Amino acid sequence: MKAFLNDILRVMQREYERFGTRATYAFFAFLGPLIAFTLVIWLFSYNVPRKLPVALVDQDHTSLSRKLASAADATPIADIETYPDPAAAQKALMQGKVDAIYLIPAQTEKKVLSGQQAQVVLYLNNTNVLKGGLLTSGIMKSCLTLSSGIQVLSRTKKGETWEQALAATMPVMPDTHILFNPFINYSYFLASMLMPVMLIVFVLMGTVYAVGTELKQGTGVHWLETARGNIWTALLGKMLPYTFIFLIQAWIMDLLLFHYLEVPLHGHLHVLLVTQLLLILSYQFLAVFLIAITSNLRLALSLAAAYTMMALTFSGLTYPLADMPPLARSFASLFPFTYYLQNFIGQALRNEPSVNGLIPMLWLWAFMVLGVLFVPRLRYLLTHEKFWGKI
Repeated sequence: MKAFLNDILRVMQREYERFGTRATYAFFAFLGPLIAFTLVIWLFSYNVPRKLPVALVDQDHTSLSRKLASAADATPIADIETYPDPAAAQKALMQGKVDAIYLIPAQTEKKVLSGQQAQVVLYLNNTNVLKGGLLTSGIMKSCLTLSSGIQVLSRTKKGETWEQALAATMPVMPDTHILFNPFINYSYFLASMLMPVMLIVFVLMGTVYAVGTELKQGTGVHWLETARGNIWTALLGKMLPYTFIFLIQAWIMDLLLFHYLEVPLHGHLHVLLVTQLLLILSYQFLAVFLIAITSNLRLALSLAAAYTMMALTFSGLTYPLADMPPLARSFASLFPFTYYLQNFIGQALRNEPSVNGLIPMLWLWAFMVLGVLFVPRLRYLLTHEKFWGKI
């Protein structure tokens, strides 16, 4: 056992010496993840979208139209800008200067005072579905609130009590309880997804580079000799330093998410920490798999980049997995990130029992086993000169 540990330490020492020879190692292990985390933090520093530009066209010019405009402008989502006519507002919408047009037609107040139904119009650029949904909800709520107030006031003037007027105006009152993300906070789901994606990009590509350069430079034999010919010792000694570094990066990510961005942590921290360790290990062993099947550093790096980005697409966070076609749902299971995300949402936001995290963890182990199966293939590549020097 002591000899085994000494061999691992000797390989780790060799890796430390190699680490200082190229800036690429430092970028993959240190600078890259930190720069990516900083960029995500900067992008989502406001947490919730605020004051999206909305063009107001007031064709009524009455006290009621001014109240409607003021109510919409008072919502945190809308920033009302007055335009003289629909043509000017439409031009601003087409140029991307505003995200919606809020049109208050002429005769609006007259119709309301005469007991008729009046309509206001919202023209919406729904290219960004989330932004469009927030604008629709915010402006329509302000309009409905003011409309309900007018009806209640009208009924109280006719002799009804406030309770009677409110009951007649809104006979069914919804009692809404928003779970898990009550503030519609971008960072709760986008930053929580993007930061670990940034981490796995550098875990996978960094490990591919660390292992693949041995093949490219033809130094694999020396690497094995340092481990006295044992590929498992060689692999552990090479990967462990990066495992520790990436684990520290994951802890930095947790501090940024849970303390700086104030993402809630309702569940069990230890489940998340274990899942993050398994996530890092699974992508490290997938790096072994990619090198083993391609025997080409450049191709393995290209596949690693594509693979990590596809994990973001098929994670099921922005578009639910349940609504994907069966083939797409099956494809989502090919990424360790999918299982990490299940545990993150379950523990951080939903406060699920710890036992719920076991199945996703087992799937992460499966990806590690896949890499382990190709370790003999890696040893074969390292010891045969015909595979050396491939770009």
